Amino acid sequence: MNEVKHIIAVASGKGGVGKSTTAVNLALALKARGAEVGLLDADIYGPSQQLMLGVADDVRPEQQGGQFLLPVKAQGLKTMSMGYLVTDKTPMVWRGPMAGGALAQMLEQTLWGPLDYLIIDMPPGTGDVQLTLSQKARVAGAVIVTTPQDIALLDAQKGVEMFRKVDIPILGIVENMAMHVCSNCGHAEHIFGEEGGQRMAAEYGVPLLGSLPLQRSIREQTDAGNPTVVAEPDSAVAGLYLAMADKIAASLANRYDSAVKQFPEIKISDD
Repeated sequence: MNEVKHIIAVASGKGGVGKSTTAVNLALALKARGAEVGLLDADIYGPSQQLMLGVADDVRPEQQGGQFLLPVKAQGLKTMSMGYLVTDKTPMVWRGPMAGGALAQMLEQTLWGPLDYLIIDMPPGTGDVQLTLSQKARVAGAVIVTTPQDIALLDAQKGVEMFRKVDIPILGIVENMAMHVCSNCGHAEHIFGEEGGQRMAAEYGVPLLGSLPLQRSIREQTDAGNPTVVAEPDSAVAGLYLAMADKIAASLANRYDSAVKQFPEIKISDD
């Protein structure tokens, strides 16, 4: 873990808002910008990154020294997921502390190597896994994914408040499924409401990193194991993910620079 520069949690207050899709495309966007990136699927009960990255069901991580795991390489990312350790027919019937322990093991016992960013796809909610992460890792910041729908925003606000209580900065809000454009007539409609992510970002004084459309191709590409950033790198949607990656990278670089300036100046003389 000492070789990981920045850990970024991608979280949501509730499921079904496109958090995992955002996490994998954000990781790939940072990779496309030239960074070394890892992706940890921390959704212990419902891991999905194995499918989204096109990793075969029978792939298992190699072990080293009987204690450590080597990350599975997929789409240029170093990845780890509970999906690699169990079959898709094995339900994780665990209490919260056991799920938190599983996250700690995957986080600390994976030989990540040098990484610029480790993206953690968090489970929905504000439970044991989130608390374990805040205790076990120096998290650079969290990205909150929501839809414009009022009920999704309400749960997303709980996620923001939870990260603030454990002193993890909020890097920004991602508004998913913001608009649907009819493929036949071109009519644009805000199915889940309008500008909900923008209002939430303004309320908490954090950036709105991007507003993503409700688009069929995004779902089809991730289901096929070929997310949008690699499937259509020149598309408008891929451009939105790349812009999000740029904003996050700039934010973390600025924080790093300001932290460095706080160190005292060291002078060496013969006296």
